[in-house]
Amino acid sequence: MFRLGLIINPVAGIGGRVALKGSDGEDIQQLARQRGAVALAESRMQQALEMLVDYKSDIHIYTAANEMGENLSLSLGFQTTVVNQLNNTHTSASDTEKTVQLCVEQGIDLLLFAGGDGTARNVYHALEKLKSAPPVIGVPAGCKIHSSVYAVTPVHAGELLGLIIKGRALTLTEASVMDIDEDEFRHDRVKAKLHGYLNVPAENQFMQNMKEGGINHKEITLQDIAAFIVETMDDDVLYLIGSGTTPKAILDELQLPATLLGLDAVKEHQLVMGDVDESQILELLEKHEKVSLIITIIGGQGHLFGRGNQQISPQVIRRIGLDNIVIISTPEKIHSLNGQPMRVDTGDEELNKSLYGMVPVITGYDEKMLYRIG
Repeated sequence: MFRLGLIINPVAGIGGRVALKGSDGEDIQQLARQRGAVALAESRMQQALEMLVDYKSDIHIYTAANEMGENLSLSLGFQTTVVNQLNNTHTSASDTEKTVQLCVEQGIDLLLFAGGDGTARNVYHALEKLKSAPPVIGVPAGCKIHSSVYAVTPVHAGELLGLIIKGRALTLTEASVMDIDEDEFRHDRVKAKLHGYLNVPAENQFMQNMKEGGINHKEITLQDIAAFIVETMDDDVLYLIGSGTTPKAILDELQLPATLLGLDAVKEHQLVMGDVDESQILELLEKHEKVSLIITIIGGQGHLFGRGNQQISPQVIRRIGLDNIVIISTPEKIHSLNGQPMRVDTGDEELNKSLYGMVPVITGYDEKMLYRIG
């Protein structure tokens, strides 16, 4: 019997689609709810666990009460033991850390958790003092996913765990636990801190790389990309641009204020709206017949969707249309993937698969390369 520890951070990622750039703190969570945000961590974990239902007779899940794991585990028919009954209405970091400790006391073989970098940090703090800590797999569900303890997508997490349960040899490697200062993040300043390392399965096709930091390409390349995009813009098209350093270069070329870690809407070379959230994007899509989305990959990880740009939801992507998505990247970013494909983690597996294939990437002034999404 495989003993699986299971933890869901119910509020992870709740600030993503409403452009709050994080979910840490009760005030931010309350503001997100006021803006109509819906927590997605449980549905993300469900995508992972659904890959394991064929093996549920071989799995015993240890988890916390209610929405921290119990509800989902029971609904899918897994053998379930609740190790932490919880005494409070709203869950907290201490609930996560206590549940980790109680799961470890049950002798779990692996800990599967859904959240973001804050959750990974809590898991690390609960395990760091143990002489022998179980391996972990993170199911990406937060706004910030800088840590390399996470699978590429929830489905990848489930597939990997299924292989392990079927008997695949489990080779472990150390993966970084990173987190950033959300207050600084909301002011377009990234201050990341390495908290430590957790053991994860050494399976590069399933687990994501650590996000690259800083600028790793020549300034002239950014200027060339930006100049080409600006010169080819049509006045009757609304452009959604962001996030990251590469898209910001376009706003700089237009001499417009840019949201480094968000999306800005531009038409006729003028800023229509800055730092738009999902609902604002959908409103803009109602008002503009022609829309183009300009995005870039995260260096090292290769993600196009699902890492820091959750406001680009599946509904938004479908409304814009796959033919109206423009990918820009410096050649250095592409080469940093070492042949691994660009990744998409929209939360909708059908949409993910529709995005797979060879796509053009603008890498300079009127320069393109074909690269794979997979």
